[in-house]
Amino acid sequence: MQQIMKKKRLLMIVLIMALLPFTSVCVNAENPGDIDLEAGYTDPDHNQNEDPRSPILIPHVGIDGYTLTFYTPCDGSTLRLIDENNTVVYAIVIPVGASTLVLPSFLSGNYRFEIIPGAIYFWGHIEV
Repeated sequence: MQQIMKKKRLLMIVLIMALLPFTSVCVNAENPGDIDLEAGYTDPDHNQNEDPRSPILIPHVGIDGYTLTFYTPCDGSTLRLIDENNTVVYAIVIPVGASTLVLPSFLSGNYRFEIIPGAIYFWGHIEV
């Protein structure tokens, strides 16, 4: 009888261990300064018949005061800030290898934030 109980206990442990990799633990330690970005096309009619060759990887960018942090490389992309009047108030090409970029101190308020690497652009809103 004890032998059967030991085998059942061992079977239960093995089953739990086997199923453990299929469980998911969702931990979200998102920085409050992360910029939520969405994707769009700079020219939706250009190459309309072509299917995308790979999924779109949306960059992960954070902001702390006037400092932008690029968690995903955005080398050579154009960064633009647009005010509520649709006026580009700041534009720069992100230097190759840059992981941070300091925005000018004359900026103040809410802006549309855009990163433009090519035919697809990424946008969100920031407040500085």
